[in-house]
Amino acid sequence: MNEYALAAIAGIWLADGLSLLVAPRFVVERVRETLQGNPSLLIWQLVSVVAGIVLLVGTLEFRYQPLWTLTATSMMTKGLFLAWGSPAWRAIVIGWCLQREDVDYRFLGIGLCTLAVLLLHALGWLGHE
Repeated sequence: MNEYALAAIAGIWLADGLSLLVAPRFVVERVRETLQGNPSLLIWQLVSVVAGIVLLVGTLEFRYQPLWTLTATSMMTKGLFLAWGSPAWRAIVIGWCLQREDVDYRFLGIGLCTLAVLLLHALGWLGHE
């Protein structure tokens, strides 16, 4: 079961990464519209905290373990900040994130795709040992 949860996380990273590579402006505009229409959606960032815990616990014996620890900690920190952080600080950070150039989002997309492939490799789903 743990393997499938980790593969689901990799799938989400891959989907997000590919969408940022292909159509970064479209994705960012949809995020901006969604947050303007319903800012209470940020409470869903707690799912990121749960996914971070699953990643942290589920990858203890995996290859690239320091990468997973750093990534899981980042996911949990981001999720907690966006769910319960100060509204003023949240607005500043979200504003900064949504005003980047398209190339910045593409680099983020490459990073997410890389994490997805590395996690699938660590799971043994890609490549042969």
